[in-house]
Amino acid sequence: MITIHVTDLEGTVHEMLAPTDMGFNVMEAIRANELPIKATCGGMAMCATCNCIVKSDHELPAMSEDEEAMLDEAFVLDVEGSRLMCQIPVTDTIDGLQIQMGELTGD
Repeated sequence: MITIHVTDLEGTVHEMLAPTDMGFNVMEAIRANELPIKATCGGMAMCATCNCIVKSDHELPAMSEDEEAMLDEAFVLDVEGSRLMCQIPVTDTIDGLQIQMGELTGD
């Protein structure tokens, strides 16, 4: 298990545990911990409703073209550290990750 620190839209920080042996991504881990998250497309990098701002200095996988396009269309790509939670796998390397849930600024 690893720990992920999630700041919700109201500014409350949630410390949640996530298993590294189930193939979860951060969005799925948030759902499993029963925190409210829209994630309309279910983790397919097709909606950007699970966008976040990474606040810690963790080494994350490179952003795919699909993820970059979704963040660009949602007008959040210009925010430093913007990522889609569904595209960040839960692994030992992200233990202690700090993220802030994002809002779509293009709505």
